Amino acid sequence: MSASNGRKPTLTAERRYATGKSAAGKGGGTGDGGTGKGRKPAKPATSRRRAARPAKRAAPRGPVGYLAALVSGLIRFVVRVIWGVGWRMAFALALVVGLGVAYYAAQLPPVADLVDGRARGSVTLLDRDGATFAWRGDQFGGMITADTISPYLRNAVVATEDRRFWWHPGVDPQGVASAVRINLSEGRGPLSGNGGSTITQQTAKLLCLGKPFDASAWKNESEYEADCRRTTLWRKVQEAVYAMAMEARYTKDEILTIYINRAYLGAGTRGFEAASQRYFGKPAAQVNPAEAAMLAGLLKAPTTYAPTNNLGRSQDRASVIVGLMREQGYLSDAEAEAARTSPAVLSPTAQQDQGGYFADWVMDTGPEFFTRDTTEDVVIRTTLDPRIQTATEKALLQVFEERVAPGSEAQAAIVVMSADGAVRAMVGGRNVSASGAFNRATQALRQTGSSFKPFIYAAALDLGMQPFDFVDDSPLTMNIPGSGAWSPENYDRKYDGMVTLTEALAESRNIPAVKVSEQVGRENVRTVAAMFGIDSDLAAGPALALGVSESTLLEMTGAYAGILNGGSSVTPYGLVELKLKGDDTPLMGTGGGIGERVISQDAAEKLTWMMSRVVAEGTGSRAQIDGWEVAGKTGTTQGARDAWFVGFAGDYVAGVWMGYDDNRPLSGVTGGGLPATIWREAMVRVLEGQPVKPLPMRVPEQIQPQAIAGADSQDISPSGGQASDPETDRLLREMLGAPQPAQSAEAPAPAPAPAPAPDQAPAGNDRERLILDVLTNILGGVTN
Repeated sequence: MSASNGRKPTLTAERRYATGKSAAGKGGGTGDGGTGKGRKPAKPATSRRRAARPAKRAAPRGPVGYLAALVSGLIRFVVRVIWGVGWRMAFALALVVGLGVAYYAAQLPPVADLVDGRARGSVTLLDRDGATFAWRGDQFGGMITADTISPYLRNAVVATEDRRFWWHPGVDPQGVASAVRINLSEGRGPLSGNGGSTITQQTAKLLCLGKPFDASAWKNESEYEADCRRTTLWRKVQEAVYAMAMEARYTKDEILTIYINRAYLGAGTRGFEAASQRYFGKPAAQVNPAEAAMLAGLLKAPTTYAPTNNLGRSQDRASVIVGLMREQGYLSDAEAEAARTSPAVLSPTAQQDQGGYFADWVMDTGPEFFTRDTTEDVVIRTTLDPRIQTATEKALLQVFEERVAPGSEAQAAIVVMSADGAVRAMVGGRNVSASGAFNRATQALRQTGSSFKPFIYAAALDLGMQPFDFVDDSPLTMNIPGSGAWSPENYDRKYDGMVTLTEALAESRNIPAVKVSEQVGRENVRTVAAMFGIDSDLAAGPALALGVSESTLLEMTGAYAGILNGGSSVTPYGLVELKLKGDDTPLMGTGGGIGERVISQDAAEKLTWMMSRVVAEGTGSRAQIDGWEVAGKTGTTQGARDAWFVGFAGDYVAGVWMGYDDNRPLSGVTGGGLPATIWREAMVRVLEGQPVKPLPMRVPEQIQPQAIAGADSQDISPSGGQASDPETDRLLREMLGAPQPAQSAEAPAPAPAPAPAPDQAPAGNDRERLILDVLTNILGGVTN
């Protein structure tokens, strides 16, 4: 079959299932073979879809349009990537932080275990009256809490360190951002300078993130604390996590309690209780607004702003804190004005700032495990007398201000003690308030010069010689084995001929001192000096008599105290009683005092009288004090490198040394000059208001001495003014190890001894008895 009219014939299927198009063309067929049964009429095509609208043609894009589309697409892609990765990372970070917070929170101990974090203990030193004058180690005044301290102090700490403390969760993003901005604007690194740390974060740092001090891991506590204070990005992250753990574990008051107990506040104080006691002499619960502001101001730089270092600077800092407290509503206008017009000042005890050298010496001489390395809080009662300490400090400063050229580097030291060795005052240098410095009173070994001579005459008097016995002050030459001839000279290079022992000591004549030393035996002199407390090595040759040996001022003053107390040795001491803080039972007592007898009381009293002549009419006249008996001895070493005056009046013996640390010669200074002047100025203040007390001295009977035997003028007349027997002299020299006098060819033969009286023993017996007495004194000593 062919199509009609050139159209394709209709297929059978098309006829069976008529399309909507064909149905419509027939005027509304049912699509069911024309029967009109079993189907709903088909909707017109226009009811199923809208009539097609002509498409809008897109405007052609230029280069800028394509570029904008590209950039926009990239931004949308990056944003989708960041969002997709960011929320996952944030979730992971939050999970890690949460785990860290939970871990740290589980490890945190009770608050009471964290308030005292010291690795070592403290030492509180009390003077003889029981008042505190010095502290050593880390002071901790006892636990305080945020609700027991003064409200002014609590508010001052919050206003200064963390104004949003009561609201943040341990970390303050606003504060961190502000700190970074300030640091960058001032040309520092973002983490340098202001840290933006909250009080909680600072507490985390004080706790060193929970790591305690380990002596085996750290060289010392300072290195440990420096490591805890390191500021790095990772450390900041750790601190933030630890701080949030603390916020989860403790209340705000508990966190503040830990902080106010552990913070270092200068002058060796840990915590606000110790600082309040140290600076103001009152507990932290009683401080007023001005004092609270000063304490809170220390947190920024404790050593710099410590009022004991610079009170004015500390007050200026406190004024800033007062402003912050007023700005944040913690103080009224009237309270702020009162705090500024009446700033905090130090307590009288803190103002004194005295006895630093003495405190250092006590710490050095006490048991190490209870002083320098103590892990306990120790209280030591000492011998220090604050009145005498002040007197010595003022005297030294006055003389240097009035008598010493400005800019001089000369130094001086003073020691004052009682006759039993109890040290009452000590100044180890011109910087009288120093502590931890070189102590010239206890650490400087210097030649003693003529201040050593009293020990020569002590030995002589103890062996029976008398103050009015004669010695020949004439040129002397001695042959020293291995060194050759030695010819000592007097300071003025003059010779006075025959002089008494008293005159020789008063005028500090060198030749008589050497001759007396040789006469009684150098070893005896060395023994007497050592027994009196001169522990340093003593010279073995005849120059021993001229004070070429070295000693400390403390040793010399202690040795002179033995003369004042009647001839017994003393051990200088400063520690009276040591006990743990809070305990009533002392762990140890006095570490010194009077020891064994060295010379007889009779010899000591006569020597004291001889030394009084030094001050009354000899080289020590500048030490005279109206109305008081004064005894002492000057000393000037070769080249005037050291100048000494040591003496006593009333109940006290005092020693003064002056010189340069580098051993340069002093210019125009002798022991009878500036040292004697310093001694007098100090002792005038020490004795002020004290009842006048005579010295324990015995004025000897003045017996007209007879001629001295011995052609070389090295001999001393025996006691009682009796004529010397050459044979006795020879035996004495032989027994005591002294050189024998040279025999002159022109010397006349000694006259025969007179026959003994009927009731008198033969002369030989007298000689033997004298030798026996001398030997008894040498070997066994003389007792009262």
